[in-house]
Amino acid sequence: MKMWTVQDRFGNTIYLTEERWNHILKSRPEMEPFLEQFLETIRAGRRRQEALLPNEYRYYKQFDELLPENNHLIAKVVFKTQPDETGRYVPNNFVVTGWPKYIIPKR
Repeated sequence: MKMWTVQDRFGNTIYLTEERWNHILKSRPEMEPFLEQFLETIRAGRRRQEALLPNEYRYYKQFDELLPENNHLIAKVVFKTQPDETGRYVPNNFVVTGWPKYIIPKR
């Protein structure tokens, strides 16, 4: 299975599987040409922690090429750990879903 791995601006390694990308495209086919921008959202976007699920974050970044319907891409990332082959717990941070959205700029 294909997988893309990026590092966010906080130094966290996050991966997106082909299965998750296809899941996103199934309900939002208009995102197909924006894979690189979606990965850039995780690399350089701002993030907000989910209030009720503290191990989940929404990354978001503005892209003018999404206009006029949308102006931001959003990626939802889950932060977890899993044991490696030696039994040590290591990060396992992955994209769950994503979508485009129009966010009204603050004045």
